[in-house]
Amino acid sequence: MRRNAGLWLLAIVITLASAVYQRMTGPTYPVSGEVQLPGSKVSYELLRSHGGSGDQPVTVTVPDTTVSGSLVWRRYKTDEPWTRQRLTRVDDKLTGALPHQPPAGKIEYHIEVTRNGETLMIPGDENVVTRFKGDVPRVVLFPHVLLMFLGMLISNRAGLESLTRGSHMALYTFLAAALIFAGGMIYGPIVQKYAFGTYWTGFPVGMDLTDNKTLISMIMWVIALVAIWKNSRPRWWVFAASISTLVIFMIPHSLHGSELKYADSPPPATTHSTISRR
Repeated sequence: MRRNAGLWLLAIVITLASAVYQRMTGPTYPVSGEVQLPGSKVSYELLRSHGGSGDQPVTVTVPDTTVSGSLVWRRYKTDEPWTRQRLTRVDDKLTGALPHQPPAGKIEYHIEVTRNGETLMIPGDENVVTRFKGDVPRVVLFPHVLLMFLGMLISNRAGLESLTRGSHMALYTFLAAALIFAGGMIYGPIVQKYAFGTYWTGFPVGMDLTDNKTLISMIMWVIALVAIWKNSRPRWWVFAASISTLVIFMIPHSLHGSELKYADSPPPATTHSTISRR
């Protein structure tokens, strides 16, 4: 009993740690920090993903009312001139908004804050890239997230069971395969359809990394199930499926994901001023 509880605790720790790592290293995790103007501190958290039909809000916190700011942006991977939008003060914040884009459309942007003639760019010398997506209903998103989390948990538990020659390896293998199939191969494409307008953009129709890593993980668990059925070195195949799934799903979510090509799309109309470069 103590051994079983210890293995479950270890599986939970591995799962939570990998989920946190994936989230914090992913391309949709906000860019945050602080910069110092003479006599003033500016705090920021710049979003890199926006869902729904509205514009994406952009906000920095700066209590000093002598500080002004501008939002500078253009559509990603285009040669369009940069658009400059003056930020509006609301209490201790300077706020603006990036115009809504079609699903998978991206905008690169940064903020410039000024006080007494001195200007700083946020964040540093790099632009932030944000991706727009459609609104995914919770009734679809919640099962997807839950099933994938449980699939990862059981996958890790199956790997530990294979290493310790436990008697429940076949059961955990079946459960891991079933959960990843339901969460990644059924609910995953439905989420993708709501968010980006297409069910599948992985192999063989595309190179979407999220779809492809789900497919690879599913293939590994099918091989593990076949190995158990044929009693052909099943312990090592289950361990290989577990390790490969852990490595695959530590790859940041949405990395090399769906991206709208703007080459044939005209630039949006805007009433804001444009500049040739920041």
